[in-house]
Amino acid sequence: MLIRFFLHLKANGLKPSIGEFLSLLAALKAQVIDSSVDQFYVLAKATLVKDESHFDRFDLAFKAYFDGVSDLSASLYGEIPQDWLRAAAALNLSDEDKAKLEALNWDDLMAQLKDRLEQQRERHQGGNRWIGTGGTSPFGHSGFNPAGVRIGGKSRQRQAVKVWEQRAYRNLDDSVEIGTRNIKIALRMLRRFARSGATEQLDLDSTIHATAKNAGWLDLKMRPERHNAVKVLIFFDIGGSMDDHIRLCEELFSAVKSEFKHLETFYFHNFIYERVWRDNQRRSSETTLTWDITHKYPGDYKVIVVGDASMSPYEILQAGGSVEHFNEEPGATWLKRLQEAYAKLVWLNPVEQERWDYLSSIKITRELMNDRMFPLTLDGLKRAISVLAH
Repeated sequence: MLIRFFLHLKANGLKPSIGEFLSLLAALKAQVIDSSVDQFYVLAKATLVKDESHFDRFDLAFKAYFDGVSDLSASLYGEIPQDWLRAAAALNLSDEDKAKLEALNWDDLMAQLKDRLEQQRERHQGGNRWIGTGGTSPFGHSGFNPAGVRIGGKSRQRQAVKVWEQRAYRNLDDSVEIGTRNIKIALRMLRRFARSGATEQLDLDSTIHATAKNAGWLDLKMRPERHNAVKVLIFFDIGGSMDDHIRLCEELFSAVKSEFKHLETFYFHNFIYERVWRDNQRRSSETTLTWDITHKYPGDYKVIVVGDASMSPYEILQAGGSVEHFNEEPGATWLKRLQEAYAKLVWLNPVEQERWDYLSSIKITRELMNDRMFPLTLDGLKRAISVLAH
């Protein structure tokens, strides 16, 4: 794959040398990066492009070659041809058969995947071991396994522990106005709280009028400062199971953007890790370190996390548990850091509260939030605002 990538760059007008290519291979051998495409992009650009005037050409060539790839693990151990993963028949298992399958723990799952990538040499369909389609193996797609790694394919069940495919998410629409009026009214509770602690400023017109009536003796008149002082950081979960809640999140986004002057918005997928992003179209190339956010925005910001918290527990508690990249630290660690940086932090969940106890990841997140998770309803929003305001 990397040799073809080298030739692809040459075919697109770039001129990386053999020595530069060997430097790239040496860096990969030394494991200076993990298997994410984002990190490989930075490394390849630094080693293979000599002239910064060729950066744009490299970006276009890189995107064309790696379009649809989010993890290079398979490339480092050997490629998985797409025809191995094409579903040829639907899998029919009885409820009794499904109950017999047990989920592997995280370490065993990753160790077995590495072993399969090194050994498998042909397409496989069905069965319970190899990477393929229509079976009960933990690896591949269009089959059944209670906790596996979905590689390619599409799934409506959203059951995979890790999904190795690139997903494109669109930004929430901040112009949605239908149904936002009640949300705006609830949000204004937070603005009124900010005004209650505001300082006073000189009311010049009233001072002149009062002084004139007082025969020239100065009579100062003050008035409360009525600027929109509250500052808000909001993080939106995007894509996957959150697609079911796009309309509601757009209504919230539209209302928040119209109500708060000091607003910073970021996106994440499933759980907050070391990086978030502002624009879903550029989330592979333009990200923001979560660590930088906690240092740039002071502790008086009110923080709102919006997400359904519906995922594999590995994504919260396990290093490497993210479905889209290898996270060196668990998501729970990053959520704790946000809580340490911001005393006023709440989580809004669009999933009906009656269903929260049926999903372990929601229970885990709720516990990590010290029960500061609220349903994304008008009543839940009012209770969340009350927590932020006091």
